[in-house]
Amino acid sequence: MDSAGQDINLNSPNKGLLSDSMTDVPVDTAVAAQAPAVEGLTETEAEELRAELAKVEEEIVTLRQVLAAKERHCGELKRKLGLSTLEGLKQNLSRSWHDMQVSNAYKKTQETLSQAGQKTSAALSTMGSAISRKLGDMRNSATFKSFEDRVGTIKSKVVGGRENGGDNLPSPMGSGDRPLPDHIPF
Repeated sequence: MDSAGQDINLNSPNKGLLSDSMTDVPVDTAVAAQAPAVEGLTETEAEELRAELAKVEEEIVTLRQVLAAKERHCGELKRKLGLSTLEGLKQNLSRSWHDMQVSNAYKKTQETLSQAGQKTSAALSTMGSAISRKLGDMRNSATFKSFEDRVGTIKSKVVGGRENGGDNLPSPMGSGDRPLPDHIPF
């Protein structure tokens, strides 16, 4: 059997075996020049290593074929059980999320963000207190008191005219009152 007719059936007892005519094929000098023997190895040792390398590479190919067959079989079983790709994706994401949550990096990040949130909350609370205190100080200032008095006066004139039964606002030129200026400074 030549290499073109080599049996690659994984269940074949002749899998990967070369015919007797192939065993005594001389090594091409160009191929030998491409892969020189490592210093300190005899030609026999180098030939044994090449043979072992070929065997390992062949095993790798076989394992890849077996893995592909197992993956196909696994897919068929999942399909028969009604497990969809989406379900598998959900499980993978759920598992990944759980793994991330138990990781040290996630825990440290969560702790840092928690501390930052607490500090931000404290800063905003302090700022709110300061604004409240400043508004209280401003309300107690002379300027604000003057403004409050003027608004109170205007309010009493507006509300006072209605309380006395008059639906009309008092005239600025009314009975003996001094006229209100067009522009009242605050």
